[in-house]
Amino acid sequence: MKNTDAILVFLASLVFLLHSSFPLHFAEAQGNETPYTYIEATGRGPSRRGQLNPELQACGNGRMQSPIDIRLQDVKLAPALGDLPLQYQPAAASIKSLGRVIQVSWKGNAGNIIVNGDRYDLKQCHWHIPTEHAIEGIRYDLELHIVHQNSDGAFAVVAILFKLGRPDQFLSRLLPFIKSVTKEEKDLGIINPRDIGFWSRNYFRYNGSLTAPPCSEGVVWTIFQEVIMVSEEQVNALRDAVDNEFKMNARPIQALNGRSVFLYQAI
Repeated sequence: MKNTDAILVFLASLVFLLHSSFPLHFAEAQGNETPYTYIEATGRGPSRRGQLNPELQACGNGRMQSPIDIRLQDVKLAPALGDLPLQYQPAAASIKSLGRVIQVSWKGNAGNIIVNGDRYDLKQCHWHIPTEHAIEGIRYDLELHIVHQNSDGAFAVVAILFKLGRPDQFLSRLLPFIKSVTKEEKDLGIINPRDIGFWSRNYFRYNGSLTAPPCSEGVVWTIFQEVIMVSEEQVNALRDAVDNEFKMNARPIQALNGRSVFLYQAI
């Protein structure tokens, strides 16, 4: 059984690598000058992104796009994936508004994760309202993306989903900075990424894309299965801090197109 799981994961990863032959550019990390919004009435909403610029064609015709709706009946158990190795450490960080998201970036060596035997260094994190990924058709109140990059420029993103409830400790620490954030970078001092404070041992894994333009494919997604809590004040602060056209900054669900979604469950 374990050999079968390992073969399934390997084959999915191989197809993913062969499909993703062009360089990746992470829009949230590097900026994107093409104007787009999440509002269809503007003519620059999600359904038209692939037509805004030739470099954004993947947003319209990509076959391995994100986010997706995770349906448990279709998920394949994959014990061979194992626990997600996290090797984080404190490092200098900053915060700024990109207009479309609020982003915390680590300037120094903040550590890494290991995915499919490859090291991906921690770069930044940002939030989307509501969640971009859905589980059983349900989109929750907030999604945190923790972005990592390997030596070849490929990305691995860890996603945490939140529902309204008690305050999230990491956001509680950042809340004063979020409420005063501007488009100018502001130092946060030393931030330990472990302060994010929640690491479920159970997670979904699939191969997808950036959820924002240029929608480049070749992103390894890890989505923690458990949905944790965030306060309404914290969600509102993140919403208030972005531009008007990005108050709801979650991309619509994309077709799975035959991709496999794996689930690792710790014993």
